[in-house]
Amino acid sequence: MPSLQFKGKSIIWNYHLTTPYYQLKPSREKSVLESSKGKPSLEDSLIIHGDNLLAIKALLPHFSSKVKCIYIDPPYNTGNEKWVYNDNVSHPLFKDWLKKTVDREDLTRHDKWLCMMTPRLKLLRELLRDDGVIFISIDDNEAHRLRALMDEVFGEENFVACIAARLNPRGRTLDRFVAKTHEHILLYGKDVSHESSINLLDKDGAAVEDYDKTDERGIYRELELRNRNPVFTRQNRPNLFYPFYVDPKTGETALEISKKYSLEVFPRNSKSEDGCWTWGKEKSHKQRKELLGRKVSTGEWRIYRKDYLYDDDGDIATTKAKALWLERNINNENGKEIVSQIFGNVPFDFPKSVELVKKCLLLGTRENDLVLDSFAGSGTTAHAVLALNAEDGGNRKFILIEQEDYADDVTAERVRRVINGVKKAKDDALQRGYGGTFSYMTLGKPLQDEAMLKGKALPDYLDLARYVYFTATGEQLDESHVNESKFYLGESKHYSVYMIYKPDVQFLKNTPLSLDFAQKLPKSDKPRLIIASHKYLDEDYMLGMRLEFCQLPFGVYKFRA
Repeated sequence: MPSLQFKGKSIIWNYHLTTPYYQLKPSREKSVLESSKGKPSLEDSLIIHGDNLLAIKALLPHFSSKVKCIYIDPPYNTGNEKWVYNDNVSHPLFKDWLKKTVDREDLTRHDKWLCMMTPRLKLLRELLRDDGVIFISIDDNEAHRLRALMDEVFGEENFVACIAARLNPRGRTLDRFVAKTHEHILLYGKDVSHESSINLLDKDGAAVEDYDKTDERGIYRELELRNRNPVFTRQNRPNLFYPFYVDPKTGETALEISKKYSLEVFPRNSKSEDGCWTWGKEKSHKQRKELLGRKVSTGEWRIYRKDYLYDDDGDIATTKAKALWLERNINNENGKEIVSQIFGNVPFDFPKSVELVKKCLLLGTRENDLVLDSFAGSGTTAHAVLALNAEDGGNRKFILIEQEDYADDVTAERVRRVINGVKKAKDDALQRGYGGTFSYMTLGKPLQDEAMLKGKALPDYLDLARYVYFTATGEQLDESHVNESKFYLGESKHYSVYMIYKPDVQFLKNTPLSLDFAQKLPKSDKPRLIIASHKYLDEDYMLGMRLEFCQLPFGVYKFRA
């Protein structure tokens, strides 16, 4: 497969692996919790203020392979956004780029943008579930480069669509030659072989108007059973070529000729060429009550199937989403109007419409899924999650990451107001408030080996447990199983895991993995993985006891699958 080349690619390609893990520091006063006694929690929806690369990496120990849907609206790199490259890569090229505004005159602006996006996309992919999907809003400045980069990071086979969304119906007046009316939304899956990756949508509007007939089962429309795609014929689909026999008085069908069912009908087109049916013979037999024969204006007979609007459970028929979005409520003016109602002004030039993000969520989530936005901006994604939950009774949760100073005053404040209600809103539901909670967090100290060995920046037990458990096993820590008093972390796929640790230098110096500790361990069908600062047991004894030692904080990576 052809690959995209850009300045700094070889240096940045694996940069995300060297990025340190940071602790997430909760802020109770900035959170919206269920009660006055509630505490911020990683099990809640989250708003994180901090560098988005570091924040994404900080999520990995707890959220790796848990996110169902990602929506991001990164800088479009138009040359007018004045964004700054701030990934502190230890290479002269990147040192020269650091903290410098990227504008239209910058000849390396496309390289910088790709170097900024690459490690973030790689980490975002790790956060996605196997059936997870990612939507990325972008315009023509970087759409083609982003598509090539996504093919490398996610795999060309996991490309789903490049959706055209009309966000400016009047067209951009400053454009030269052609006034652009739309932007793109690139849609990829982590593994699109999973049927649950993309949802079908309920039919509505004009799609329902075709259902103009009714029988004892319900409302239906007629669809020709003949496969109208000329690619499929009797020659390459011989099992789908067979005759129906029709009662010319009632239109009822059968698969065997009789006195009643005497009229033979084959799947032939208007030129009398042999085609094929869309159903096999077995399915046609089982669902023959849904089939009927009808004489058309040419005098020929055709077979039709009844396509019902509602299934047996009363659920409405579904359809595939289209790749062209033209609804008025998804445009940028709608986004500005909603933000204006919430704040009284518009702190962003082009806030995305809530309805635009909701369309993405309808495709990419179900009622209890987790949604992530690592370029949170004005907080539209959280607004969309809460609004959709209010509409369908769902319990979706969101994670927003915003690195700019307005993370509290704009991003989180919008979510607070949406939860509690906006009096000046035109929508009744938004006036009342959608309800919900979130925990506000900032980036704390990095979990760095050198600092820990010197007794500096020692993390809390649970913070370190998440980190070492994830890096040692490749799995998330189930905090409900942690027993800090017994230094027990839980059961991974291959190990019973223990961590002998307290955030105290003297404790770490004086508390090794000892014979006494080993002998008191409960029996287990799995080997016991002991994470500690040091040990007083020889390798032969450890082998006999089925113990494996992992020095804290070094060595944890060797066990990860």
